[in-house]
Amino acid sequence: MNLDITPPDRILKELADIDSFLNITCSEQIEEVVMRGNDLAVHISRSGKLLADAKHHLNVKMKSEVFETLKNTAKQAGATSKAINKIIDSLCADEQYLVDWAERINRAATHQLDWARSLLSKAKEEMRLTPMYNNPKF
Repeated sequence: MNLDITPPDRILKELADIDSFLNITCSEQIEEVVMRGNDLAVHISRSGKLLADAKHHLNVKMKSEVFETLKNTAKQAGATSKAINKIIDSLCADEQYLVDWAERINRAATHQLDWARSLLSKAKEEMRLTPMYNNPKF
């Protein structure tokens, strides 16, 4: 099975690119909101894939023989399971960082898309109500 897993260095670069986009303030101009919404939908999809890839890298590292050896050695030395888990967590810090950042990017893009939808709904409602205010019968 070919999963086409993105390498960690490319995940980091793509997340930085998406993060830069998310840090741009959008106006309330409908045309700009629509274009941004289209871009956000793409970024949500891509960041979801990057999140899955980052989790894959984390899982691969956590399953490696090194960790099994470390776990067995720590148990023989009398370390608690909590201490063993902390050691493993510290050894996977870079992979966990990618997972955490990808989750954050994905959520931020999703929230911004919700915001864009709200602005579009507001504009639609304002356009619907505008004829009422321009009608001389009222």
